[in-house]
Amino acid sequence: MTIHSSHWGAFRPRVEDGRLAEAVPFELDGDPSPMLRSVPEAVHAANRVTRPAVRASWLDGSGGRRGADPFVEVGWDTALDVVADALRRTYERHGPSSVFGGSYGWSSAGRLHHAKTQVGHFLACLGGFTGHAGNYSYGAADHLLPYVVGDASSVTGQVTTWAEIAEHTDTVLMLGGVPAKNFQIESGGTGDHTSRLGLDAALDAGTRLVNVNPVRFDAPERAEWFPIRPGSDAALLLALVHELDRTGRLDEDFLRRCTVGHERFLAYVRGADGGRARTARWAATITGVPAERIEDLARRIANGRTLVTATWALQRAESGEQPYWAVIALAACLGQIGLPGGGFGFGYGSIAGTGNTYRPFGTPAFQARKNPCSARVPVTRLTDMLSDPGGTYEFDGAAHRYPDIRVVYWAGGNPFHHHHDLNRLVEAWQRPETVVVHEPWWTATARMADVVLPATSSLERDDIAAASKEPYVVAMKRTVDPPGEARTDRQIFAALARRLGVEQEHSGGLDDAGALRAMYETARTSSIEHGHPLPEFDEFWERGHHRYELPAPPPPFAAFRADPDAAPLATPSGRIELYSETVAAYGYDECPGHPAWVPGSEWSGTAGTRHPIHLLSPQPSSRLHSQLDMAGVSRESKIDGREPVVLNASDARARGIAEGDAVRLFNDRGETYAGAVLSDDVLAGVALLATGAWYTPADPAATGSAELHGNPNVLSQDRPTSRLTQGSTAQSVLVQVERAERAPFRDPYALPAFVTRR
Repeated sequence: MTIHSSHWGAFRPRVEDGRLAEAVPFELDGDPSPMLRSVPEAVHAANRVTRPAVRASWLDGSGGRRGADPFVEVGWDTALDVVADALRRTYERHGPSSVFGGSYGWSSAGRLHHAKTQVGHFLACLGGFTGHAGNYSYGAADHLLPYVVGDASSVTGQVTTWAEIAEHTDTVLMLGGVPAKNFQIESGGTGDHTSRLGLDAALDAGTRLVNVNPVRFDAPERAEWFPIRPGSDAALLLALVHELDRTGRLDEDFLRRCTVGHERFLAYVRGADGGRARTARWAATITGVPAERIEDLARRIANGRTLVTATWALQRAESGEQPYWAVIALAACLGQIGLPGGGFGFGYGSIAGTGNTYRPFGTPAFQARKNPCSARVPVTRLTDMLSDPGGTYEFDGAAHRYPDIRVVYWAGGNPFHHHHDLNRLVEAWQRPETVVVHEPWWTATARMADVVLPATSSLERDDIAAASKEPYVVAMKRTVDPPGEARTDRQIFAALARRLGVEQEHSGGLDDAGALRAMYETARTSSIEHGHPLPEFDEFWERGHHRYELPAPPPPFAAFRADPDAAPLATPSGRIELYSETVAAYGYDECPGHPAWVPGSEWSGTAGTRHPIHLLSPQPSSRLHSQLDMAGVSRESKIDGREPVVLNASDARARGIAEGDAVRLFNDRGETYAGAVLSDDVLAGVALLATGAWYTPADPAATGSAELHGNPNVLSQDRPTSRLTQGSTAQSVLVQVERAERAPFRDPYALPAFVTRR
């Protein structure tokens, strides 16, 4: 059998009568993902987009409503002509900033047919477009960490490896746990899932894991559980610093040599700002963790080598910058940054590659043309951008103005999964003149388009999977024919480029096969220069995969620790900034110049709320985001077709809810229906509703319609972490939950309505 790859791992496709019968896990994968079982059903799903389709009311100019109107299937020439005409007209009348290239980065593990890159490249050839800044995953950290440690590599680059943890670390203090389900996912694919095995090896070596989390099962059973109120982690971290200070356990030498602003930060912790000292007893009232446990934890982490970690989810909350900054501050106070197995790291349990050896070379990837338009809007401000053209907002220390978006061009993403307060987004989505979407399936985003162009799945084209934290490069060989008239994104853009007079700029004279070979050769040149050569392309393609053997990296910040003057950080001071004069000068109350406890407007400590349950929306275990929701593993996880919601057993009993009941979750922003799962391993007052259930409104033509499938983002608030980073606040959500006597239902995967062209 040939080989292929995906976000959830490499596999051998078994084909029978031209159809994918099974995705057989790659034989060298030590911990293959169960999600591979969903791949054949997804590829051959009944709701594949097989022909170009245009919203009937948009085509005849009669108005209508996106998401509610039927579609007309048309030929490729007609579809491409209307898209080219809309783009030409918009660029001529309104300029490049009026076109939003709105894709997100998870469309495929393949690096050539990476839809976000392809749509950006195409629109750049036309003169540019408004893009997005940041991301939903770790946007707050991405913009905060450069102020604190010089760059965001503690999230995106090399962190302490699992092998180093097993050898050197006594305690891993895990804020947000280390959810094993996320070990299965890697954006550029993975040939060998090693993270769970690495974690097991650390436990077997005697490393203690402390799971600071409202959820017990986000860590192995051998981990110690510290139940904590969601959104209060910064308070706990400040109290740990206070306890180290009170008991004389601060590493004064490290703070003096390697940080700036520690005096002002410690003054705040001691209460010199006029507030209470941030003691263990102070934190106990906020976190729900007894003061004695906090004091004991401080003694334990100071007695031995400690690694302080936080998941990406921790910063997806109001003032989500604070726990990340406080993690670094606690690690600095312990003085172990730069030592083997010590310091801090982010993203363990958020993605598969974290804890592997980072490879900063030899990764095949398509290089898009640079966007000549400077307009960029934080990804979390999508609704505001569409609904408030010309409106102002603050971001990263500067004032900005929203562009006037006339065309939304989306390929390879699902804003009706990722974005928050979906009822607001649905209304804002009506404003642009044209919405074009490339999609393999009739997702919620496709249904909200004016023009839907059928795109291939990864099994229907050749590509290469590669990731910088992954030792494998994998050939993704075409396995089955595309359904109907589906084309690759690059082929679609090439046809549009011909109509718009930028064919050479777009393709460089290369078809898909030529572009694939060219990007591989660029990576091969880089790999040779770094002493780890990729094989010749034909040899690689014949074999199907290549594995790098890389030496163990030094501990993060090791050179800086040894000599901060010789190896300074890229901060203004060259040191770790526990107080940032730059951030402080911005004057953001919600993000002061040092780690702080900044209560959110919506968290489980809010007094007098009508919505007493703090809703968390983790990644699902049965799919990736909304991908594969229509297929076997995800569908089997549903309760009567609805997404399961995990409730504390006592909260359920108080509401008369039994296992398997349909429940209604609601707040002032919206309502959704789910199926109840009861557990004592979730803190009382907390519920878990995973992301990714396909958005299914009861009445697509109605404003604020109830959502029927269990999509938590009809409940989430569309406000940023802060003006500094404009990150996601998906984990700052309060709801009420009740048993649903009559729970309406619609098939989320049914085809939309079609009419004959008028």
